[in-house]
Amino acid sequence: MPAARDLRSTLPFVAAYLLLDWLTYADPLWGLNITPWNPEPALGLLFWLRRGRAAALPWFVALLLGEWLIRGLPAGPLWTLAGCAWLTLGYGLVGAALRRFVGGGPFGTGTALMRWAAVVAVGCLANAAVYVALLQAAGLVPPAAWAQAAWRFGIGDSVGVLVSMPLLWMVADAAGRRQLAETVWQRPAVRAETAGYLLLALCMLWAVFGMPAGDEFAHFYFLFLPAIWAASRQGVHGAAVIVFALQMAIVALRKWYGPAAMSVAEWQMLDAVLALVGFFIGSAVDERRRVADELKQTLRMAAAGDMAAALAHELSQPVTALGAYGRACQHLLEQDDAGERNALLRTALGRMIDESNRAAEVVRRLRDFFRSGATRLERVRADTLVAALVRQFRVPFHEHDVSLVQQVEPDAWLQADRVQIELVLRNLLANALDAVKAQPGGQRKVQVLARRTAPREFCVSVIDSGTGIDAALAARLFEPFATTKAAGMGLGLALSRAIVAAHGGRLWAEAGAQGAFHFTLPADEREEAP
Repeated sequence: MPAARDLRSTLPFVAAYLLLDWLTYADPLWGLNITPWNPEPALGLLFWLRRGRAAALPWFVALLLGEWLIRGLPAGPLWTLAGCAWLTLGYGLVGAALRRFVGGGPFGTGTALMRWAAVVAVGCLANAAVYVALLQAAGLVPPAAWAQAAWRFGIGDSVGVLVSMPLLWMVADAAGRRQLAETVWQRPAVRAETAGYLLLALCMLWAVFGMPAGDEFAHFYFLFLPAIWAASRQGVHGAAVIVFALQMAIVALRKWYGPAAMSVAEWQMLDAVLALVGFFIGSAVDERRRVADELKQTLRMAAAGDMAAALAHELSQPVTALGAYGRACQHLLEQDDAGERNALLRTALGRMIDESNRAAEVVRRLRDFFRSGATRLERVRADTLVAALVRQFRVPFHEHDVSLVQQVEPDAWLQADRVQIELVLRNLLANALDAVKAQPGGQRKVQVLARRTAPREFCVSVIDSGTGIDAALAARLFEPFATTKAAGMGLGLALSRAIVAAHGGRLWAEAGAQGAFHFTLPADEREEAP
């Protein structure tokens, strides 16, 4: 069974290797296996990475068959065997270096891409130096042309591997195929974009090769346009598709038109630069997307934590009120006067229901706000809004001998989310109460001012007679978890500023001898009641 599986994978490899060799056998030097583009070593290196040393024999067979079927054994049987044996060993060493230094692939980061390109370039050039020396010993390469032949063969291998291996690497792996399909083909919009840059590549190839002979080099930069498009939109996967398509098209066109005036070395260098530019742009795009996804996940977790903390902060008051009313009900049940007791019980239970409804509404509105920043704007009367909040603080203000003054412009209407603005006002009043507690009796005062400051702007101020706020504290008060309270969470002001900003207003603290907080809201210019 293992032998059968090996055979099923070996035969397609040999066939694909020979097909690539035949398709790209153009501009050979002295009729040898020295061509400008050699993508078939990319397939062999990938086979080596997957199979290890077991890939040596199939690769050796593929090399021999290529020399026999495609080139007609120009070096003779003995030197052909020696050359193929060295190429198998040399490519195997490159494959071992890739497995050690690159591992799962060159697509993770720019550093991995550079490491992969360096291993390929150095390995292919060293391999070419020994291989061409063998051909020279066989009398097939002139003594003075060793450097030229070794450079051309090494660069041809390097360009072929750099351009072809990423796409073959993706296709050979199930997860890679799935991701490649998702990136360049599955969705209609993605298919349209892939077709767009491939069509642009065809147009640019026509523009380059349609020029008079010798002018191709002057317009080669046209080919960067589809490569940049694909890499910037689809990352490394798009870059792998476009550079492979461009290389195969260039090889086919040069095979069709024959050698051009532009030198082979120029085509090789430009092809390599085109591939590297595409892969570096694609790698940077993929890395940026990964960072963005990680940031989104982090922000979701932070928003969830902020929502939990905000709920704990805002629900503490209604839950405390529910407990107080519950204890009052227990106390009333112990009284003897049934008539008065029942009336008070009804009042206390009604307030418990109101507080529970308020807690549920706070949960719903905060959930909507954290989920999408949503605000349910409605026409709200300013004096009614302020009066409702002042009633909630009447008992604690009375207990601490705090004088509360409210000055609200009559018949003024706002566009606001009532529950969310009540939350803002509740935070400011609670902070003001805490700020004046340390003052001597008779000097504890809180003012609530609400007036129109512009035709379409309404300003609400909460001013206390506490110790005031200095400029440094005012600058950081609205940062999350910044608080001056020993038991505070530091989220009330941050959440309040976010709510006011979602309404199109602003919330700020005024530095001075007294504590002063102001926030603006959009005013409703209609004078009549809804």
